[in-house]
Amino acid sequence: MPDFLLEIGTEELPASFVDSAIAQWQEKIKNHLESEYLQPEKINIYGTPRRLAVLIEGIGEKQPDREEEIKGPPVSAAYKDGQPTKALEGFTRKQGVSMDEVEIKTTPKGDFIFVNKKFVGKNTTEILQALIPQWITGLEGRRFMRWADGDLRFPRPIRHLVALWDNQILPLQLPNGNTTIKGDRSSTGHRILHPEKITIDTAKDYKASLEKAFVQVDVNERCESIKKQIQEIAQKVGGKAEIYPDLLAEVTNLVEYPTAVLGSFEPEFLELPPEVITTVMVTHQRYFPIKDEKGALLPYFITIGNGDPQKSDIIATGNAKVIRARLADAQFFYQADCDEHLETYLPQLENVTFQEDLGTMHDKVNRIIAISQQIAEQLNLDATQKAEIESTASLCKADLVTQMVYEFPELQGVMGEKYALVSGESATVARGIFEHYLPRNADDIMPHTLNGQVVGIGDRLDTIVSIIGLGMIPSGSSDPFALRRSANGIINIAWHGNLGINLTQLIEQACNDFLAGHDQESPLQIVTDFFLQRIQTLLQDELEIDYDLVNAVLGEDDQEYKERALNSVLDVRNRALFLQQIRDNGTLANIYETVNRSTKLAQKGTLNTTELDPHNIIKPELFESNSEQELYNALEKLLPISQKAKANSDYHLLTNALVEIAPTISNFFDGDDSVLVMADDENIKQNRLNLLGLLRNHSRILADFGAIVK
Repeated sequence: MPDFLLEIGTEELPASFVDSAIAQWQEKIKNHLESEYLQPEKINIYGTPRRLAVLIEGIGEKQPDREEEIKGPPVSAAYKDGQPTKALEGFTRKQGVSMDEVEIKTTPKGDFIFVNKKFVGKNTTEILQALIPQWITGLEGRRFMRWADGDLRFPRPIRHLVALWDNQILPLQLPNGNTTIKGDRSSTGHRILHPEKITIDTAKDYKASLEKAFVQVDVNERCESIKKQIQEIAQKVGGKAEIYPDLLAEVTNLVEYPTAVLGSFEPEFLELPPEVITTVMVTHQRYFPIKDEKGALLPYFITIGNGDPQKSDIIATGNAKVIRARLADAQFFYQADCDEHLETYLPQLENVTFQEDLGTMHDKVNRIIAISQQIAEQLNLDATQKAEIESTASLCKADLVTQMVYEFPELQGVMGEKYALVSGESATVARGIFEHYLPRNADDIMPHTLNGQVVGIGDRLDTIVSIIGLGMIPSGSSDPFALRRSANGIINIAWHGNLGINLTQLIEQACNDFLAGHDQESPLQIVTDFFLQRIQTLLQDELEIDYDLVNAVLGEDDQEYKERALNSVLDVRNRALFLQQIRDNGTLANIYETVNRSTKLAQKGTLNTTELDPHNIIKPELFESNSEQELYNALEKLLPISQKAKANSDYHLLTNALVEIAPTISNFFDGDDSVLVMADDENIKQNRLNLLGLLRNHSRILADFGAIVK
């Protein structure tokens, strides 16, 4: 079983593209080979900053021969008066068979013409020559480029191709304008440690040949080597390195032969907030910090070099000079910022534009304060809590105009908390300033302080209403202002903090405030629908609620349920989770048939969906059977239970009562004393429909059972 090697040699590729290309090839190459009936023993995808490669082991020299049954036209179209038609002649001609080779077979859709066609397998080398250009040009990514005079596009210029079928060069050409890149067995080693070209004798020797030339082509092995070296060096100075996954992935694809290098800086810089030091190290310099056993930073760092390991001391000295300068700048910014009270920065927000048509950050802060105050009123907070929330909202963006955040934008919120504490603000206010940015992404932590939760909701809601109000509505994958993420953040914050907010009121007030300063149509309906869509998505995707149960709590075309969902985002979550729970434990099945049947029949009546009391609705004198009286009695007994369940959102109480009443409803429909609901007498029919309508209304306290699929 032969092996095949393809290597694309390039100039230095972006680190993010290497991971992406490997992932794309893992799927694309496997699928392409399967579509050609080729099943190799193993497919290895490799990547470094200067190359992408695939080594296909045990691929086989040719496709297997195969036989396929091909369906043709129906018999009625294939023959007329017993003679072949043009349709049949065209089919046989296309398939390259004679009339004697066709068969008639009966299918569920009638009689059809079939032929059994044999295919002789092609040589694998022929197939690969056709597929390889697709593998190269089919890669997707950002900022592809052209070079020389050709139209070939790739993240960086392609300088060589290695294409080996075992030990033979596979003829391969990649045209690019007036030049053609041809397949060969010549590759490149490490740019510094082995600048000479290397020759790959056979495909299976690829990895070993590159290792001799100081190139680790396997990404996973390179990554493990980096992690091992980092921790070994950190232990030598009595610490443990902080390995950030994103940074590790990036440096892994920036080097071909990694060497961990220890560096140091003056301990006096440790007086800076640790977040400042780690931001300088990780985000700006791609260094790994080292911490002691208690988690405190040590005056050391580790870098991953791609040069000569013998020059590590020189590399460490250069790295130390760079970080020393960066930390000295940060130290100056921090001391200068701390000399001013955080509040003194507020006027400078007038000079920072939030959005051209929405004013400055100072204007936005005022809107955040207004929404936060409205939330505080909804939550019935005391005067002290309201004052702290107002302080948090007032100061939440002040650090944007400090020198530190101007230089290191990643530290917004972080420095706001630090400077608030230095300025004498309470720990609650300071923490709220930081937490109002949380969650920053889907994997981030949630805010824990009430200040952070309330101000975070206010900030996001202002952005959503303002941007949508200007007509910039997210569509498809386009969401430049991350409005979907903001809406998800609002809902998740409310769920996580169990905040009983009324989104309907908040949205209405924010829309009214927006219209006061803009001559636009009200964005109220668009914003409302936007949040309902977000709630639906979060219930299904994050809480894993069955789609029909989500429809049951949101109402497919039921405005009452939609309003209810936004009036209390906690209640819609709790009802959805409860429905999923009783479906999983079997309780829902015990009440589904009777309640669902009643719900569907009740639609034929005229009773509104909010009435629960049978006394003014039902006319007992119209009863013709005991089952009607029994259902009426059960509804009387159910009334106080449902009212209590509704007032306390006690859905266990409601479902227990519905389980208890289920036999009575079954008897009403199918018992010995059952009735015909759709009676000829209009008054009797309406009376019976009202009985069912009342039962439907009681069940609607939980959900729309008509939307639930059995």
